[in-house]
Amino acid sequence: MGLGKTHQAMALLLTAAREDPDRPSLIVCPTSVLDHWEDKIAEHAPTLAPMRYHGLTREALSTGTLPPVVLTTYALLAREAEVFKAVEWNYVVLDEAQNIKNPETQTAKGAKALSARHRLALTGTPIENRLAELWSIMDFLLPGYLGSLRAFRRDFETPIVKNGDRRREA
Repeated sequence: MGLGKTHQAMALLLTAAREDPDRPSLIVCPTSVLDHWEDKIAEHAPTLAPMRYHGLTREALSTGTLPPVVLTTYALLAREAEVFKAVEWNYVVLDEAQNIKNPETQTAKGAKALSARHRLALTGTPIENRLAELWSIMDFLLPGYLGSLRAFRRDFETPIVKNGDRRREA
């Protein structure tokens, strides 16, 4: 979308790797942009030396031997959530974070179960169909901040969408 999200995230991850070199960060993205992340890191932040955790011949994620950044996909996060949960990440970056818009999916559950000091969600489209999609992304970033999904729907989504409540919208 051209907003510079990738470059800003790389700058943040460079700082994180310098300040806490023993704790890796995880970037989760759609398979279609995995190569983009690798190319951009190689060009602008080569010291991050990312490990690509994708494909049939991927290496095991072994705590203590990980590079500053691990790149993976939403599909693998959903299928191998336990593998990713075993690592204490410095940052978890979700690129195209609308991929966790449905809180009931294995992808969203896997992302929310990760152990990380910091969480970052990159998206140009936080809401595609329903206001509750924003709740799901926020629940990844700040669990509990917007309350439960049921309470969010009752207190915000229904009054805003069905009743046009401008006060709640603000």
